[in-house]
Order: sequence, then C-alpha cells, then structure tokens
Amino acid sequence: MPRVASSTRDDSDFQGSGGSGLPSRSSSSDQVSDPQPAEPIATLLVVDDEAAVRRVLVMRLQLAGYRVLCAEDGEEALALFHQEQPDLVVLDVMLPKLDGFAVCRRLRAESCVPIIFLSALDAIAERVAGLDLGADDYLPKPFSPKELEARIATILRRMGRGAATSEPRELPTGSGVLRVGDLVVDTNRRQVTREGQRIALTYTEFSLLELLFREPGRVVPRAEILEQLWGYPPRRAADLRVVDVYVARLRGKLEPDPRNPELILTVRGTGYASQRMGEGTLAAAG
Repeated sequence: MPRVASSTRDDSDFQGSGGSGLPSRSSSSDQVSDPQPAEPIATLLVVDDEAAVRRVLVMRLQLAGYRVLCAEDGEEALALFHQEQPDLVVLDVMLPKLDGFAVCRRLRAESCVPIIFLSALDAIAERVAGLDLGADDYLPKPFSPKELEARIATILRRMGRGAATSEPRELPTGSGVLRVGDLVVDTNRRQVTREGQRIALTYTEFSLLELLFREPGRVVPRAEILEQLWGYPPRRAADLRVVDVYVARLRGKLEPDPRNPELILTVRGTGYASQRMGEGTLAAAG
C-alpha cells in the first residue's frame, strides 16, 4: 500500500536540513494516520530521502488540502507513481538507488506529469540540467514550504487541476484549433501536431507556446513569462534561465532548425516573440 501522509499540525517554514526543529532521522513510516479530506485538491508525490523534510512538507501540503504520498528513494518513487498516478511530483535530486534526474528522465519517457525539483545543488548548471530533462520548476534548498505551495498551486491551476477547482480558468484569446505555420495547435486538448503526427509537449511547454502565440509578433519579456507561467517574479538573473531553457526545449521540438528559429524569435536583452505570420496563417482551423 502507498504511504499516504496526513497531519493536522502546522509547522514553521522549513529552511533546510536540520533547520526545522524536527528530528533529523525517522523511519519511512513516520506519518500519522489522521483521516484525509473527503475530496483532496489533487494527489502529490513527495520524494525525498530526509525524513524531516518529508514530514514538514506532508504537514504543510495536507493542510493545504492535498492528498500526499511519500517515497524515500528513486525506485520507490517510480513504483508509487505507476500505482497511484499522482497529479504532480515533488522530487529531490540527491536520492538513493536512482537519483532525481534518472527518475525525471524515466517519468518524461511516459508521462507529462508536472515535476518540481528540490535540491541543495544550487549551481546554475544543475538547475539547467534538471529543467532540460523536462522538470516544470526547480526550487533550491533551503526553501520555504509556503513558496513550494505557491508554485504547486500555480502549476496545477495552469493545467486545470487543483487550485483551478476554486478559481475559474480564464481561456486565452483565440482558444480553439489554431494553425501556426505547418503546426496545428489544439488549445482545448493542449495538443500540437505536424502532418498528423503529435508532438509531445509538457504542460509547461504548451503553456509557453500558448502565451507566445496569443499575440503574434508581440515581444514578451522574460520576466513576464516567468511570472505568468511559474507564478513568481525574478529575484536574480539566474531565475530567468528557467525561461531560456524552456524556450530552447520548445524550439527543439517545433523548429525545423532550432539554431535558426523561425517560429520563436529572440529579442536580445528583452525576451521572446512569436513570428508574425502572414494574414490567415494563425487562424482557427476548419
């Protein structure tokens, strides 16, 4: 049976290993057994080998209304994912058996489930590596559980789950089936095809495509992209690398020659713009 975590206790923000005031060692069965809410917002899988981290996150996330599953190593995480099909995965990088990067790689081979990395490795190269594997966000340790909650809510709202149940989702202008060059973009099913062949995009990648092509030709600043898709403003230059990595991923999937992009253009020093197509090219299909 999966470990479903539950608690009615609130805790102060978790500021890193050893900083929570909780015991640093605990068994994997350290969750208490209070009843879960009848209708949780969504199911989350929290993967971290530190019991103190798991317990603090479980307490905070369940108080926020989520059903929370826990795993303490990469192999257990994959087994729980296949058994429970959670709506979002919170994934530590440094894990026993299989590290977080390997888990992310396997999940991305079969699923578009949103993934948020947690890691004490705050080097830009590490963050880029995690995002390049298809993670939706990357939160360095030490971190505030409140910030993690906000990022989870933003991602679930964007994909129409979780927080979206209590906040009506605003459909973008021109919602429907659109043609972008030789691409067919179905904003209702969140699918992109070229010559009838589906191009697999994650939720974040599709949201980025939708944002850039909502107003073809408009320059969208990187800071605006970060705030709209990830839900937080840039606090330092490194935060904007999230946007650059995702634009590169999107170009790699959509552009015939990603080194010479035609669909998504860079506006140096500002942000990105979708190519302004000829009249009638970006229009409802059918």
